[in-house]
Amino acid sequence: MTNVWSGRSSDWTAASDDSALRFGWAAIDAQRPDEAERVAHAVLSRYPQHLGARHLLGLALLIQKRPREAVGPLTEAAHNSTDPLLETHYSLALRDVGRKDEAITWLERAISRRPAFAGAFHELGLILCGLRRYDEAEAVLKQGTELAPTVSDLWVELGGVYICRVDPANAKLAFARALVLAPSYVRALHGFGTALLLEGDCERAADQFRDVLAHRPDHLRGRLDLAHCLLELGQFEAGVAELRTILRAAPRCYGDALKVLASSRRGRLWLRPSAAAASLQAADSVDLTNERLDHRDLG
Repeated sequence: MTNVWSGRSSDWTAASDDSALRFGWAAIDAQRPDEAERVAHAVLSRYPQHLGARHLLGLALLIQKRPREAVGPLTEAAHNSTDPLLETHYSLALRDVGRKDEAITWLERAISRRPAFAGAFHELGLILCGLRRYDEAEAVLKQGTELAPTVSDLWVELGGVYICRVDPANAKLAFARALVLAPSYVRALHGFGTALLLEGDCERAADQFRDVLAHRPDHLRGRLDLAHCLLELGQFEAGVAELRTILRAAPRCYGDALKVLASSRRGRLWLRPSAAAASLQAADSVDLTNERLDHRDLG
């Protein structure tokens, strides 16, 4: 009798843990990684080797920007699994602690799984592109688009690789495919505009950046690029007005705004940078003494 009840208790506990883990993954989806972390710890207190709980804990820590803590639970889980999602999360933890070569190895393992997991191709392409290994990044992302052609992120990252290689023709094709799948995808809209800008088609590029701003008025990189286009098109006052809008929102972007203005057709005629700076200083009470640029504001 004791053994029977013991078995039933174990079944109940297992069912309870499965329910808890489902709640933990739902917390991840709801952007509550702290709750997911507590759930994972609770399950691991009963079953220290539970792979699902280790995966959940590692991801929750990773989302909370605690990659060094995340590596531990993800390491054992990944080494005892063939799940490409888990392998991808483990690779991201490795990347974030500076172990990029290992991260690449695990992502290569993840992209070999079938059915294909698009996220692994996406992350591997990003890492390779960041390392300026553009040929490899292109090959990985093209393979990803062949296996998962409806995933717009893969087309956007492929377009980004072509932008880095100054290949606007192929970049436009990749961004266009992304926009067929997701017509309002801001990164694809901006990427297509960047490709047009590389080709020197400032008028069409300006329209594209206006479309970006229609969807995301706070997109500083898009507004900076629009200002550049307007200045190149000879619309000086309109271009300067866009730069002033940027500086009101983010004074730290002064350095890039000044660079855009000084390098424009009219700006190249100025003999001193101070003359260009004077055109920007009409912005409402903007502190232009801080010329540091935080590129996170331009994403």
